[in-house]
Amino acid sequence: MDSYEKLKTARKNGRPTGGAYIREIFEFPIELHGDRRYGEDLAIMAGLAYLEKRPVTFIAMEKGTDLQSRVARNFGCPKPEGYRKALRLMKQAEKFHRPVICFVDTLGAYPGADAEERGQGQAIAESIMEMMGLRTPVISVVIGEGGSGGALALASANKVFILEHAVYSVISPEGCASILWKESTTENVAKAADCLHITAQDMKNFGVAEDIVTEDFEHFPKMCKELRRQLVFAVDELSGMTEKQLLAQRYERFRRFGIFAERAN
Repeated sequence: MDSYEKLKTARKNGRPTGGAYIREIFEFPIELHGDRRYGEDLAIMAGLAYLEKRPVTFIAMEKGTDLQSRVARNFGCPKPEGYRKALRLMKQAEKFHRPVICFVDTLGAYPGADAEERGQGQAIAESIMEMMGLRTPVISVVIGEGGSGGALALASANKVFILEHAVYSVISPEGCASILWKESTTENVAKAADCLHITAQDMKNFGVAEDIVTEDFEHFPKMCKELRRQLVFAVDELSGMTEKQLLAQRYERFRRFGIFAERAN
C-alpha cells in the first residue's frame, strides 16, 4: 500500500478505537473524569488500571463507534478540557510513580471557536511541556491517525509504538494540500501524503517510533496480547531507570529527530 492507501486504512470504519484497547489490554480499568477547571471531554478516556499486576495510568483518544457516540466524542478531536484532564492524571501518575500509557488516534485537536476561547493552543503546549519533564515512564501507541499537535500532546514519550497501517504527521494531508496547492483534491491529498512520509515504516526509519505493531483485527485479542507483552517489556525497562536517566532518555530521543548524515559520492 502507498501512503494514501494507508491513510484511508487508518481512518477506516470498524477499526478498533482507544476504548477497545483499554478493555483488552488492561485489568480492572477505572475511568476518571473532568479537568477540575471546566468540565469533561469524552474524546479523551483516562484512568487507572493494572498491566499484568503493574499499576498504570491509561490515556486514550476515543473516536466513538457509531454516529451518536462519535458526535458525543467530537470524532476523537479533544478540546482543552480533554488535554487538561489527561495532564491532571499524568501529574497524578508522577506523584504515585505509575507509568503512563497513551493511545493516540485523532485527526487533530478540536478546531471550534469554543475550544479556542478556552485556550486550545495553550492546553496542547502545556501538555507537551509537562510530558517532557514527567518523572515517570511514558509510552505512547499510535493506533490509527496521529494528527499534528493534537496527537503530539499525548506522544511526547520515552517510547512510541505505531500500528502497521497507522499514520503520524505534522499536518493532515488535506491541510497540506490546501496550503501547497490551494485545493484538497484526491490527487493533491495523495501527493501530500506521499511527501509527508506519514507511514509506520517512515516513522520507524526516522526514529520517531521505536517499533511497529503488526495488525490482526480478525484476531484482536491475540494482537492485544502481543501488544501487552511489548508494553510490559517497555514498562519494566523504563522503570529500571532513575528519574534523571528517564528524563535524559526522553530529551535525547527528541533531539535525535531530523539528524542525518550525507554520504559522499
